[in-house]
Amino acid sequence: MSSPVPSSPVVSTQWLADHLGSDHLVILDATVLALAPSDSGPRYLSGRDDYLTKGHIPGAVFADLFDVFSDPAGEFDFSRPSADLFEAAAASVGIDNTTTVVVYDAVVGQWAARIWWLFRAFGYDNVAVLDGGLTKWHAETRPFATGGTRPQVVGGFTATPRPELWVDKSFVESIIAGTADAALVCSVPPAEFAGTAGSRPRVGHIPGSVNLPAGTLVDPATNTFLRGDQLRATVAPSVAASAAGASGHLVTYCGGGIAASASALALIRAGHEHVSIYDGSLNEWAADASAPLRAPGV
Repeated sequence: MSSPVPSSPVVSTQWLADHLGSDHLVILDATVLALAPSDSGPRYLSGRDDYLTKGHIPGAVFADLFDVFSDPAGEFDFSRPSADLFEAAAASVGIDNTTTVVVYDAVVGQWAARIWWLFRAFGYDNVAVLDGGLTKWHAETRPFATGGTRPQVVGGFTATPRPELWVDKSFVESIIAGTADAALVCSVPPAEFAGTAGSRPRVGHIPGSVNLPAGTLVDPATNTFLRGDQLRATVAPSVAASAAGASGHLVTYCGGGIAASASALALIRAGHEHVSIYDGSLNEWAADASAPLRAPGV
């Protein structure tokens, strides 16, 4: 079968089932598991063991978000890789610039969205997130496989970075100061946003932020992404915040740039294209005692 091309950044389980075995199609399992937090903050575990023993979509290759699709030398977990590191990561899972990529995870899609965003930020758009992920695939009793999948050998992947899809701490500071025309969207759960929960030493949100929790972007009954009027209503406060400025620029953030990727995906699906991610997110911001945090619930 020839290589399929998804028509949107999200594809259905039926779409993927119809195209299993297609040439130049690579399926990625990007699962990361949350552990009980420690005094120093959230903790995570690679989903590789579950991928190997509990199973995965047939032909799926595991995408390691700890040491392969992030910068292992970064100051914080899941720091975005350099272009060179990303090119090596893509090639290591059998992806070149002719590949169609479908990525999923075993939770609510935020880890898959992170991989999708990385490809987007490095100039490659032939990538889609599986709607409903592994949960929906399981629920539909579709085929499963255990053990690993050997990636295809490819000549390499060439990145074309889009630096405008990221912002740094100084840009966020300029938003707060009113010298940058953008609005902040915080993707943590409501209790963390309010400062009544959270495992970081400093809790709350960056002043002026609108809360768009990643968990509200999926239908709990099906694990699929919201769409249509439901999606537009959910993102409306964020879009309204961006409309206050001339640029319409939205900057999403969370703890470490993961849930922020899910919110970025939702905003783009709702037709709001001018979106960037603050990659350091609260991992970086809260570590600076001089950086302001609002915690109105405390």
